[in-house]
Parts: sequence; structure tokens; C-alpha cells
Amino acid sequence: MAKFIPVEAFDIVIFGGTGDLSKRKLLPALYHRWADGQIPESTNIIGVSRSAMSDDEFSEFAFEACDEATEDSIKREEWDAFRKHLHFISMDATDPKADWKALKKLLNRKEDRPCIFYLAVTPKIYVPICNALGQAGLADNDSRIVLEKPIGTDLASARAINEGVGAVFPEECIYRIDHYLGKETVQNLMVLRFANSLFEPMWNRTAIDHIQITVAEHYGVGDRAGYYDGSGALRDMVQNHILQLLCLIMMEPPNSIDGDAIRVEKIKVMQALRPVTADVANETTVRAQYAEGAVNSKAVPGYIEELGHDSQTETFVAIKTFVDNWRWARVPIYLRTGKRLRKRHSEIVVQFRPTPVDMFGSESAQSNRLVINVQPDEGVKLFLQIKEPGPGGLRIRSLPLNLSYGDNFLVRYPDAYERLLMDVVRGNLSLFIRREEVEAAWSWVDGLLAAWDQADAPMRSYPAGLSEGPIESQMLLKSDNREWWKVSE
Repeated sequence: MAKFIPVEAFDIVIFGGTGDLSKRKLLPALYHRWADGQIPESTNIIGVSRSAMSDDEFSEFAFEACDEATEDSIKREEWDAFRKHLHFISMDATDPKADWKALKKLLNRKEDRPCIFYLAVTPKIYVPICNALGQAGLADNDSRIVLEKPIGTDLASARAINEGVGAVFPEECIYRIDHYLGKETVQNLMVLRFANSLFEPMWNRTAIDHIQITVAEHYGVGDRAGYYDGSGALRDMVQNHILQLLCLIMMEPPNSIDGDAIRVEKIKVMQALRPVTADVANETTVRAQYAEGAVNSKAVPGYIEELGHDSQTETFVAIKTFVDNWRWARVPIYLRTGKRLRKRHSEIVVQFRPTPVDMFGSESAQSNRLVINVQPDEGVKLFLQIKEPGPGGLRIRSLPLNLSYGDNFLVRYPDAYERLLMDVVRGNLSLFIRREEVEAAWSWVDGLLAAWDQADAPMRSYPAGLSEGPIESQMLLKSDNREWWKVSE
């Protein structure tokens, strides 16, 4: 049974309080933590936006958001108790002449309690808001700033944001959030590796053949086409989510579970990640766009049709790379992500080497593999070889030992934002990203983008909703006598 430990009282200010992220994730996350008894009664939840809205209107906005995100309908008497925490202030936080008196009045600065500023806004205004907070005297030792991804669009812009925010808030008060790091299965990676003596002796090049990381989405860009065209799959997913998963699966054991100890080991992985250069870009990477296809037997347009003009922005990318250090030398890492794929799933596959001799003479027998399902069905499967029951010969099958979160933990456990918000309150930085990680990731991604330009990398295509990506991504592994793990398995 999950046990929820209350946190200390805090104030949280959500800049962009009436925006999409606040509506879909932040307000429901805070409500669910309150409903489970984790948030004390004196806590203040303050929405800040340029929208003109009263406290009552903001409360109704929050109710609709939380009710939609809650499995059972929220009872009004319960909501009336929660809404006492809610406040709203209409202001432009980037305006140097803005009046901060109303916000200061709501914040309980007389007590030694955390004050969290959550920037649920475009990264372009991170630095102006931080400067305004500093000028208003709100960036003190009890203040914490939360930055949503993406931190910039390339290395130069990421550095500008980090330097601007860092001029107001010290690094230990900056929480760069990637919601993937709050998922239960992602957090379980460290426990799986470092709390089980079964795995650690084998977690290296001598026992592991290769590693696959897949983040597949079944929906298209939709009304985000304009934004997405300036980003693409590489910037949108690889630079943050996928590289963070790679760091956790491949990092060395940290000295402790302290935030900095973990983040130092992740940075080492990023620094050892082999750059993709122009001379190998076409052999080790594939980029593609989805074309017209079908979802649930219904025709859907391709990316260019949704966008309305030609584009060289990729909606799919597959990469073969390496981490060039002692533990992982010569172990291939295959990364892929894309939109409008056949099925939504995120997973990590650790493929172990085959036995030295196939003494059972079974060509169908497979080597062991560990499949870590990140979403939608969180869990871990360890595939072992066993004898198929029955007479008439010895037949080998590969079957999983299955740790399904849904089957083994029959309670609702907090989603990623719920957990990460409580970690901000506690001051736990272990699941947040340090400045060096962000900049190392952008440096690697910038190098790949430059390599594509120099190599004139072709843009492949795949039918929307009907495949796991272009055929060239399959060939990326087949040329190494390997294949992508099939999610249906």
C-alpha cells in the first residue's frame, strides 16, 4: 500500500496559471496531493497570468481542470475545502514596472517555508521573469525556481537562459524539470540496477549486446504544427527525454542517492556520448516525416498536409550511437522516436549476449533481454529461456518474468508531476537536471543537426499510423544482424 508522507507548508506561484500546462498537469497534481493528505492547510497556490480573472473564476477554471483529470467526479464539498488554497493575480510578470505588492501580500514570507516559482510559460521569458523576481526581492534563500523544458532551442540559447536565470537564483535553487524523470519506471531504473546484485555484475560490455530506447507516439502534430516545425523530433524528444533515459541506464553507480551525486554521473555519460559526424551521419541515423495514412481505419493527413507547406523538419528519428567509456565500449545504443507511429509506447530494451554454445540446437531460442516499459503500461519484464511443456522433443521458448505495476500495486500512485512537485518542496534535486547536463545534450544535438546539413541527409517517409517508422530504421539494425524489439511481443 502506498504511503504518502506530508510535506511542510509551502507557497507555489504558477506563472502561466491559466495556460495549458497548468490546466492539464499542475493544478490536478496539486489537488491530488492535497486529496491524499500531503499538502498542509496553510499552503498557498497562486496562479499568475495576464488574463483578467477573479479568484472565483480561477477556482472554477481549476475545478474543471481537476475534475477532468480525476477518475471519480470531485464532490463540491471537498472542492470547497481545497479552493481555500487557491488565489489568482492578473499581471504581466515581464513588465519591469509591474506591481508585485499583491503577490507579496499573499506569500507567507515571515515563516521559514519554501516559496516555489513555477515558470509554466514560454522559455523566451524565463530570464525576464527571473529578473523581475530579483528586483522585487523575491529571490531569497527560501525561493526555488522551476523551469520547464525545453531549455532553449540550441546550445547558445540554452546557455543564455542558464546564465540569465543563474544570475538571480543559485544553481541549488533551480529545478529544471523533465516529467519523464518522475515516472515510476524511470525512477525504478536506479533501484533495479543498484539494489539487485543479480544485475550489476552483468551491466557492462561483457554481458550486454546492445541497448534500445524507443519513445513512440501515435498522434500527429495537430494544432501544434507551427511550433513543432521549429523543433522536430530530435529537439523535442531526443535532447531531453531520450538522453535522460540513456544517462540513467548507462551511468556509473553514484556514491549516494544525493541529487548532485546522481547528476554528476549522468553528466559523465553525456560527455562520453559519441558525436555523430557528417562522414557517418547517413549510415548511423535516419530522419523521416509521416505521410498520409490511417488511424483506426480512418484516413489521416501527412505532416506536410497538416503544416500547409514544405518542410525539412523530421517527425521521426533513429540513431545508432555509442558511449565511449570503459564500461560500454563497443556496445551499440539504438535510439528512436516519432509521431504517428502504430502504437504509443516508451520502453528500454537491454539485450544480453547469447550463450557461448547453443547446446539445445534451437534456432528459435533467444538470448535474455530486460524490457522496461515506461508507458503506457509501466512495468519490467525479464525474458528467460524455458522448456516448452509436452512430449515429442525438447522445445525452447522465451517467456517473461513480469513485474507489472498495474498488477502488483493495486492503488493509484502519483503521476510524474505530482511526484516532482513534492520533490521541489522537499528540496530533492535528484530527479532534476543540472545546467551541465542541458548544455552537454544541446552540444550533442547541435552536432547531429550540423552533420545532417553537411551530409545532405535524405528525408525518408512512413505511412501515418501504420508502421513503426520508415523501412530505413529497420535496416539500421539489420545491417548489424539485429532488429527492433516489437512492442506486440
